[in-house]
Amino acid sequence: MKTIKHFLIAILSIAAFTGCEKDGDLITLSGLEQSELMATESTVVLTQETSAEHALSLAWTTSTLTVSNPNMSAPNVLSTTLQVSATEDFSGTIQESVEDNLSHTYTGAQLNTVAKNLGATPGEATAVYFRLAASVGDNMEPVYSNVVTVNITTYEIDMSIGFILDSEQQATGVTLYSADSDGQYLGFMGATSWYNFFLKEGDGTIWGNDAVSGTAFETSSDDGSWNCWFPGLGGCYYVDFNTNKKNWAATYIPTLTLTGDLTGEMTFDRPNNKWTYLFTATSTSMTIQIAGNGKLFNLSTGAGDGTDAVAEDQPVAFVMNGDQLELASAGSDLTITVPQAGEYTLTLDLSNPTAWTLEAVEGSEEPVVVNPYIYLPGVDDGTSGNWTFDNALSLYNEDALAYAGVVNVNSLWGYTINIEKDNWDDKYTLASGDGTSGTLVFQGADNIPAPTAGLYLVDVSLSGLTYNLTTLGNEIWVVGLDDKWEFDVPLTATGTAGEYSGQITFAGASPWGFKILLAFDDWDHYYGGSNGELYYQGGNITDDASLAAGTYTMTVNLIDGTYSITQ
Repeated sequence: MKTIKHFLIAILSIAAFTGCEKDGDLITLSGLEQSELMATESTVVLTQETSAEHALSLAWTTSTLTVSNPNMSAPNVLSTTLQVSATEDFSGTIQESVEDNLSHTYTGAQLNTVAKNLGATPGEATAVYFRLAASVGDNMEPVYSNVVTVNITTYEIDMSIGFILDSEQQATGVTLYSADSDGQYLGFMGATSWYNFFLKEGDGTIWGNDAVSGTAFETSSDDGSWNCWFPGLGGCYYVDFNTNKKNWAATYIPTLTLTGDLTGEMTFDRPNNKWTYLFTATSTSMTIQIAGNGKLFNLSTGAGDGTDAVAEDQPVAFVMNGDQLELASAGSDLTITVPQAGEYTLTLDLSNPTAWTLEAVEGSEEPVVVNPYIYLPGVDDGTSGNWTFDNALSLYNEDALAYAGVVNVNSLWGYTINIEKDNWDDKYTLASGDGTSGTLVFQGADNIPAPTAGLYLVDVSLSGLTYNLTTLGNEIWVVGLDDKWEFDVPLTATGTAGEYSGQITFAGASPWGFKILLAFDDWDHYYGGSNGELYYQGGNITDDASLAAGTYTMTVNLIDGTYSITQ
């Protein structure tokens, strides 16, 4: 144990403590000891595909400080810093982070950046060293923990791609492209009105708004940055996001017009980021031009009030440069060839920012896109205080476009059913009905009325335009264990909304697995699942086949769609 002598607690008033008999008593602080540092892995192989997942966790013990005067409590002066180096004696470059907790977890992207900045060569295992430095003052020598060695294989950081994240910093699958890997990312996005987003670079840096009101197109990578947002016009945008200049711009393209051998306006398919045009070909070769009148929103214009009143006029057109389709201010001839006369769909595909394509495909039907989730903004504003996209229903029957999920309903003004996250425009509303069931209409005027606050299974069919809510009680039921299909194994509600827990016992694996029924003697509403994930009307759970016979605690969270079985 190390004792720090001559540490005077000068910031405390001596008069407040009766243990000091006279001025000048020496008060000492002790208890600063070496921490024990532990790592979950000794070897980590990183990949771009798993960059968002947890890759390494470090945990440690901490010192308990005491004061020599028993009438005084120890001040909160202990500072812990996590240090990372490429040399075991920490004589080279050191990266540091001040830690407030007893653990630190790195995602793959974060760990890749740390190792890269320490000189790691992509594709080669490199030893990286971790230790803690603890101290009780800037003028005190720190006490170091043991050194932990982790061999890390990094991946090449591709700075040519900018990844669009949603308002919760989750991947959307949309990307922008920086041809010179110089921080300027370009490409098209299909955005809803006021769509929120962040941009993540290949090294893991996340860019958002600078968190200053009135500067919609200023950007920052600092902690606490806001999400960026589009103007209040939904549709096609050409985006220029420049991390060096710390700003971005968006050109709204309301229409694209065809001239030449084909004449008319193309239709924008926003979810797929494509423009299409149906036509009848009378010859095998056609010459066309594609152009439109864009509206530029940038640092000088601001986002405006939901219209294009502040935007600058920006003519746009598509031209061929060699074999690459490019955006220009003035158009040129484009040649379309088809094998024979007939019905075709002309498609301008802007979804891949590295290569836009223009082609005519035989037929006149676009594939139907089925969203895996729908959202219920307004369903819990009595709890959250806002209309959000935090409550989602999952697709369970594609043919019926049927979605379901358990929701903790507490709505002040009713709610809507929106078909895409952060899309406030495309929604289903009330046609007729009440808080428990009814029919829907697309983009109607009335919110769906909410029932009494509580936990409900919400079941929606977009093809049938219906909704139904089923009340959940304090018990749900596990049936099928030991091939017994009776309602005799309850799980009871805990203090967490949507969570149930209880004991299950089985002597062996049921030949059919087991499932979770939401109400006594009700076989219609159930969950199956696997690997800790629950699915409404999914296949039966078969964990009993991989576990030893015995008694276990099963806990499910119907809102999150998860379960666990522990002994």
